[in-house]
Amino acid sequence: MITKKKKFGTFVVKFTLLLLTIVIVAFIIFAGSLVVMDNKLQKNIYPHVFIDKKDFGSKSKKEVINYYDKKNNNLSRLQFTVLYQNEPAATFSGQQIKLRFDSHGIADRAYLIGRSSNQSSRLYQKLAALLNLQRFDFTSTIEYDPSAVRDFTDNQEGKYNKPAKNALFSFENGRVVTFRQEEKGLQVESDKLLADFAELVSKLKTYPQNQTFTLTSQVIEPEITLAKANNFGIEELLAVGKSDYSHSIPGRIHNITLAASKFNGVLIPKDAIFSFNDTVGDISQTTGYDQAYIIKSGKTVLGDGGGVCQVSTTLFRAALNAGLPIVERTAHAYRVGYYESDSKPGFDATVFGPTVDLKIKNDTPAYILVKTEIDQENNLLYFKFYGKKDDRKVEISPVVVSDPQEPPPPLYQDDPTLKKGVVKQIDFAAWGSKVYFSYKVTKDNTVSFAKTFYSNFRPWQAIYLVGQAD
Repeated sequence: MITKKKKFGTFVVKFTLLLLTIVIVAFIIFAGSLVVMDNKLQKNIYPHVFIDKKDFGSKSKKEVINYYDKKNNNLSRLQFTVLYQNEPAATFSGQQIKLRFDSHGIADRAYLIGRSSNQSSRLYQKLAALLNLQRFDFTSTIEYDPSAVRDFTDNQEGKYNKPAKNALFSFENGRVVTFRQEEKGLQVESDKLLADFAELVSKLKTYPQNQTFTLTSQVIEPEITLAKANNFGIEELLAVGKSDYSHSIPGRIHNITLAASKFNGVLIPKDAIFSFNDTVGDISQTTGYDQAYIIKSGKTVLGDGGGVCQVSTTLFRAALNAGLPIVERTAHAYRVGYYESDSKPGFDATVFGPTVDLKIKNDTPAYILVKTEIDQENNLLYFKFYGKKDDRKVEISPVVVSDPQEPPPPLYQDDPTLKKGVVKQIDFAAWGSKVYFSYKVTKDNTVSFAKTFYSNFRPWQAIYLVGQAD
């Protein structure tokens, strides 16, 4: 007799076997479907694989490559403009810097999900992807070749970079023998530009558009300034005087160079009156001067030191620009072309030692250092005054020219030393006129010096020598 208990036990066994069979069959069917799905994906990316938040599941590698290659076409057409000092300095195209997504690389990475060389990882990734147990996310990056940008910054460095220069000041025997004002240096910030460019490229995924960015530079300060290099209070450039000696004969140029050298490195003490004649010294052949044309006894004649007045004129202009009191100044007898080629008439000063002198006073807060420079290529003479500035303001009125007087007729003189047929001009015609301008210097809202400079230029005739010798 089979009891109820035995019947129930038999039912449980049969039910368990049936359930197990169903589970096995279901597993076989499920596994088979996974195998079928896996087989279908042999050449495609597994499901639930995202690149840049876009689902590329079941897509082929070729589709991924094509998608990013289209983006690469857009990137290649972008333009990147570099500004330096607010001016365009360079333009790069996306094609030039090889701006692109690594389409093949990102496709390979996505395709490797479920295809790992590690068996356990490969199995897990397949099941996770097929059963939607995990989402696999990848992020693309934009790549570029910075070599073109580096070449540009290297070029800019060579063009604009310069080191700072310390001031030099050496004083010997009452004269400054070594002098150089400090110079600030400049350094193009290449590393910053490259970093800015890299950051800009990283933003192109969101904003793929033409871009403009700036190459910056920084000033390099010198360690030793002029103020630290001396004990005379000289800190900066006060003023510059300039004159043009073009068309001068060689002897005149020699004399200008020699006379100007006498002033280079001279120090004018505070509150001192500076004399041109005392500084230039004896002007004669014995002191190295050549003969050149000078004005003497109402005539233009060859004399020792012709051209020295070019030096006194340039010093006079520097003193005016510096706002210094002019204690003594004399105009030339007639209008000299040398002094009007780059200036209005009246800005000249003649000297003839010992009676005719140019004197100026240093009423600045410190010593004044005089430096002379000659630009031989452009025939320019410079006087530069270095010292310490105050709040003075210089006002020079427009030049007034009046009472023009025509030059006398030319004068022809027989010269037995010249051959017949030779005519040599030894003096040049110049219009006479009266010229004046006003000069006013203000300090602390008070006029410290004021003077009107008058020039009474005589009309001057041209003189020719006519040869008489056989």
